[in-house]
Formats: sequence, structure tokens, C-alpha cells
Amino acid sequence: MSDLKSALGEAVEAAFAAEGVPADLARVTASDRPDLADFQSNGALAAAKRVGRNPREIATAVAERLKGDARLAAVEIAGPGFLNLKVSDDALSDRANAIAADARAGAERVADPRRVIVDYGGPNVAKPMHVGHLRASIIGESIKRLYRFRGDDVVGDAHFGDWGYQMGLLIGAVMDENPDIAERIAAMKDADPNGPIPAEFERVTLADLDRLYPEAAAKGKADPAYRDRARKLTADLQNHDPGCYLLWRRFRDVTQVALTRDFHALGVDFDWWKGESDVDHLIQPMVAELDAKGLLVDDQGARIVRVSREGDKRELPPLLVVSSEGSAMYGTTDLATILDRKQQFDPELVIYCVDQRQADHFEIVFRAAYLAGYAEEGRLEHIGFGTMNGTDGKPFKTREGGVLKLNDLIEMTRSKARERLHEAGLGENLPEAEFEDIAGKVAVAALKFADLQNFRGTSYVFDLDRFTSFEGKTGPYLLYQAVRVKSLLRKAADEGAEAGRVVVAEPAERDLVLTLDAFETALAEAYDKKAPNALAEHAYRLSQAFSKFYAACPILVAAPPVRASRLTLAAATLKQLELALTLLGIETPERM
Repeated sequence: MSDLKSALGEAVEAAFAAEGVPADLARVTASDRPDLADFQSNGALAAAKRVGRNPREIATAVAERLKGDARLAAVEIAGPGFLNLKVSDDALSDRANAIAADARAGAERVADPRRVIVDYGGPNVAKPMHVGHLRASIIGESIKRLYRFRGDDVVGDAHFGDWGYQMGLLIGAVMDENPDIAERIAAMKDADPNGPIPAEFERVTLADLDRLYPEAAAKGKADPAYRDRARKLTADLQNHDPGCYLLWRRFRDVTQVALTRDFHALGVDFDWWKGESDVDHLIQPMVAELDAKGLLVDDQGARIVRVSREGDKRELPPLLVVSSEGSAMYGTTDLATILDRKQQFDPELVIYCVDQRQADHFEIVFRAAYLAGYAEEGRLEHIGFGTMNGTDGKPFKTREGGVLKLNDLIEMTRSKARERLHEAGLGENLPEAEFEDIAGKVAVAALKFADLQNFRGTSYVFDLDRFTSFEGKTGPYLLYQAVRVKSLLRKAADEGAEAGRVVVAEPAERDLVLTLDAFETALAEAYDKKAPNALAEHAYRLSQAFSKFYAACPILVAAPPVRASRLTLAAATLKQLELALTLLGIETPERM
């Protein structure tokens, strides 16, 4: 079911081709001047240069061919050869009825579905999630949902950081603070690393790890002996020393409880909860294979893969595969993860939704994977993002200047959402449990829409007061609009009013249907650019268009045929708006 822009684009292409003009230039877009036309095509100007004809002459000939198209109420030429297209009310009515009847609200599927992995979240074991994890979680979840909705076979992977140097630092720090744990580890050389976790280890909490890690990291930087011990403990862990491995399992278990809570509060779900440790068994054979292929180079006791290419504007550092201490490195596990994914899922595209500052790291790993034959060139893509900043323009911090934990940010936003609901007189007569559920949805909508309305590559300022408002371009505003339509439809049902065929007549109805029709364009842009902001923008424009329609076109008091038409438009709007919000990871309440 083609949207109007695509359908008219095909008609203009055919008219260009019939005039002997390259059809690829006949691009149709939404009009820059909606007061003059619904769509426009500026292709005659480019075509004139290519075929050596007057652009207005080309536009006139094309317009003449289009005048018999029943979907067009008018075809006019402006300026040196711009084509302005106005859609007929009948065509808009047909399109509105098609959208209303379509479970996908006018959205199409991709022609050639792919197997896709979205790597996002990226939390570290033994550390609570902080505000720096917010963007990866929000953007990655939306891209996963969007690609799945378009028809791809998609797997979302959290990809834990759980197997590197920071684990050695923490094992050492816990041993220093708990001599009984240190003694137990020393006495467990013959134990089963997959057996029960000792009671002493069960005393270690996430709060302990959160407190110890900064201290251990600082000591590791300042004290070479402390750093060397941490590296040795990392190697012991990776060699499955029973005591180190069992303590590490405690770190992983206690962390996942908190991660599950924080991700769930954000409406983020993963298909795979894999960590770097899950590819440990692949590393030794992979290193041997890299060596056999002549890709490994000895370098000051370490082993590396050189990835720089002729023509690079700057030389990329090599991939460090094995450290001088013999342990696998961060990039090694990333490379092994690519191999593991190829063996398990054979993806045609892997999207890494990770901070833009990691761009060089991923370019190095990807090049190594291409050299090794673990992925085809172009099938690995890093989509970076900027930072979430405070109103001072700097990365978001606590008032004391520390990194804000994600759970604290969620609770802070939930508290502000409660305050906003009370200010607006919303939800006051609802049961407490339902009110709390609504406050949670408003908080998540505020957090997610604040992020997703921006192109992912840019940084943005998070203003809690502004983004929790029920007015303006905010998540809560979109929820309020959806709830208002739900309330309208409930009232109509109570009065026995039924929906019927849409018949477009009023300007506000035209604008609403044209906005509904633009859903497919927004989805395609968000999909192609891996940029959910296009979908966020559509949701906002749809809410605005409905608000204008609601004000200009009475619904329940209208004559029965008009009321039926407008109720169908309202229901179609709600379906599309809720679908768009779902793809953004935002859930709408039934009432407020």
C-alpha cells in the first residue's frame, strides 16, 4: 500500500520518461509551501541541464501529462520550472480509509529483509549503570524495534563488559578488603569453577564493587606493582582459576539484578545478555587462526594485527590481540564476538550503538575482522552518538559533580513527573497504583523523547523542567495527546456513535491525512539513516495536526456521517501515534 508521495513520485517519473527526460530526476517531496501545494517536484531544473532544454518547457509538458490523474486536484508550475501538486479530496479520503484499515497504519516492510544484530547498552559488570549508558540504551532499543518492524530478523545484544582488566582490579580490591576471601581463593586451586559460589563471596554487594572500583582504578594508575597484580589476576580469571572465576561469577550475578531493574524501568529488553566472557572459548583458536593466516605480528612482547591501509588520511593503530602478560584485550573479545555472531546467527548487518568517542576502536576491530574473513566489508557499522549534557552545557553530573547513576536519574524524573501530573490536575482521582504507573510512563516518555528528538550524532542539553512539561515538544505532551484521543473514542462508544468511511472536506482534515500519509517517509528515513529522530519528529507533527483538527472540526456534535468520518480519522491517528511511540520505546497510558 503505497503512500501518496511514492505513488505520485511514480506518476511524475512516468511523465518525465514519456518526455524523454531522465526519470531518476523526478523526485517528489512534501511541499516547502503547504499553502500552495501538497507536494512538489523540482526535477525539471536538473533535467534541463542534462538534456539541454528549457526547464519551464519540460515542467509544462510534464504537467500536461499529469492533468488526467484523478489523484490530483491541480498541477501548477511556479518560477523557472517547479511543479506544484495538490492532491484531490477523494484521493486523500481513499488514503485515510486505507490507513485506518491497515494494522500497520500505512507503514510498509522492506523489500529484502536481513538478519541484523543491534549491539547496544554495553554495561560493565560490577558497576551500576550511570547516565552515560542512557543514550546507548534508548537509541539502540529504538533502532532494534524499528528494524524489526520494517521486517528484518533482529537480535538485540546487551554485550556486557565482564572479562577485562577491570575484573582483575576488582578481584584484587575485594581480596585486600576481605582477607578471608583472599584465603579462600588461595585454597581453591582444585575446586570446580562452575560449582556453588562460596558463602564468603556471597557477602559481596554491588555497592561494595561500586565503592571499590574507583579506588582500585586510581591505585592501578599510580602503582605499577598494583597494576601488574591486577593484570596477573585478569590472566588468572581468563585461565579459569577456580577462586577468581567463582568470585567473578558473584560479580556478574549481583550486577545483573541491578541491570535488569534499570533496563526494565527504561522499557529496554535484550534477546541476548551476552558478555565478553561468552567468547572466551573462541579466543585461543582464533589467535591461532590469525597467526596461521599471517595476520599476527610480534611487537614488544605483545601480538598485534596491523590494520592501516594505503590511502588512509591518518594511520590507525594496530589491534592489540594478546598483551605482553598473555591476556586477551578489549579488542580481542570484540573480534571474537564478531566471530561468535557469525557462527550463531550469520548476520548481514551488525549495528554498534556506542559513544562516538569509540569510533577509532571500532574501525580498528572492523578492519581486523575483514582481514580475518569474519565479516564481509561493510556489514559492521558503528553508529555513534554525542553526550547528554546538563544545562551548563557539560556532561550531566550530580550536584556534587559526580557521575549520576541511571537509577537515580529515573527516580528523579519520576518524581518530577508526579509533580507535573499534580500541577496539571491529571490522574488525581485514580487509584494510587495506577497513578504511579502513569507517572512512570510519563517519566520514561520525558527521558526518551528528550533524547530521540535529536539526531543521534549530536549532543543535547537535558532540561528536566522543560522535558517533563505537558506543553511543547516533549514526551509527556505526546502521551497527553494520545490519552485525549482515547478519552474521545471512549466517550463516542458510550454515546453509541460509530466510526465510518472517511470523507475529507475541511482544511484541517486534509492536513491531518497528509500527516498520516507521511508516516512511511519518516519510517524510511529513520531506517535508512539509523536515526530515530525522524520518527520522533513525525509523532510530534501528527500530534500537532490532530490538535488543530480537533479544534477546527467538531466530532461528537457533528452530523452522523461527518461524525463517523472524523471518528475514523481520530482512531487512525491514535493507532499511528501509539505505533510511532512504541517504536521509540514509549508506552502510552489508557488515561490520565
